Amino acid sequence: MPANILLVEDEPAIQELIAFNLEQAGHHVLRAETAEQGLNFIRTALPDLVLLDWMLPGQSGVDFTRRIRNDERTRHVPVIMLTARSEEHDKISGLESGADDYITKPFSPRELQARIKAVLRRRAPQMTDDAVEVKGLRLDPATHRVTASNRSLDLGPTEFRLLHFFMTHSERVHSRSQLLDHVWGDHVFVEERTVDVHIRRLRSALEPSGHADLIQTVRGAGYRFSAQL
Repeated sequence: MPANILLVEDEPAIQELIAFNLEQAGHHVLRAETAEQGLNFIRTALPDLVLLDWMLPGQSGVDFTRRIRNDERTRHVPVIMLTARSEEHDKISGLESGADDYITKPFSPRELQARIKAVLRRRAPQMTDDAVEVKGLRLDPATHRVTASNRSLDLGPTEFRLLHFFMTHSERVHSRSQLLDHVWGDHVFVEERTVDVHIRRLRSALEPSGHADLIQTVRGAGYRFSAQL
């Protein structure tokens, strides 16, 4: 599934090569040459993943990572650090700062794509094309189909994204604001009650197959997708 990737790299040739390969793979790439430019992008809208050079003008990639990990809004954004530093203590410093992965230069486009997919599968599974199934309810992002007992269910695009997020984050309680950030995007300004409308539509779509009760209302907290009925 295409992801919004923030690439923070100050060497133009490397930035162009990485961005070209990511865009060829279908991703949308935002480019920044400094940590401050990268932070400005993140303040506007959260990316699905950050590719971050270690050596940046003004502020290192390690410091950049620490800053976003210390902010409640950005702490869960996946980060892959790119660097020519290959010593063990450097890798440890990068990972301990909060990076999810560490790739030493030079690296191949195929390795980068594999690392991105692996990190998104761990940290943002709703951004992958992996099919997910819970109690006979199956959602396939690649074909954009939802089925139950081989019967196709008709969902609108927002309900599809909402269900995908729920199914890849089951048993966790999510507030309305969290759902807005993850499903609609934190740069989209809509009322929190909009979530309730789409929850009702999603439950209605799941009613014929008997899966509507998987979406539980947690009073005073939000919603949870749970197979523990």
